[in-house]
Amino acid sequence: MAATAKDVLRDVEYKMKKTVEATEREFSTIRTGRAHSTLVEGIKVDCYGTSMSLKQLAGISTPEPRLIVIQPWDRSILGDVERAILASELGITPNNDGKVIRISVPSLTKERRDELAKVLKKIAEEGKISLRTARRVANENIDKMQKDKVITEDEKFKYKDQTQKLIDKYSKEIDNHLANKEKEIQEV
Repeated sequence: MAATAKDVLRDVEYKMKKTVEATEREFSTIRTGRAHSTLVEGIKVDCYGTSMSLKQLAGISTPEPRLIVIQPWDRSILGDVERAILASELGITPNNDGKVIRISVPSLTKERRDELAKVLKKIAEEGKISLRTARRVANENIDKMQKDKVITEDEKFKYKDQTQKLIDKYSKEIDNHLANKEKEIQEV
């Protein structure tokens, strides 16, 4: 069965939602002055002869605004976890007391805030590029449907307009997430 124009719109909206979610996940990995578990969850730890993410190996909590506590379920891997954190791009030194690892998150300097703001803008732009790519593919499919006489020329313009409304909506969502994250970074 051939795809309909409504299928094309559903598909492009799904792709745009996924793009916004991926952009939001990228934003969550950017370190602010505040401690949160997503900073370390994805760190890969080499132990048991394989590489595993930290969240698979330990309980991660943030008991204070500037403190992350990592408690591995198996204490024998404390050293492996510590080495993985040191090797990560966080730029933070962990404190291992033999039972848990504590990471004190320092407040950000003005230069670092400005640097992170640039990184955030780059992530947002990559998300918007992905949205525009999804729109282009949808518009090409709509053009092809009109050329193949599946839809009329008026319908083609109607569906392209709906696609544009979707990209406007999801671009605004990315901008809102960017503004919130920038605000979070600027907090001292």
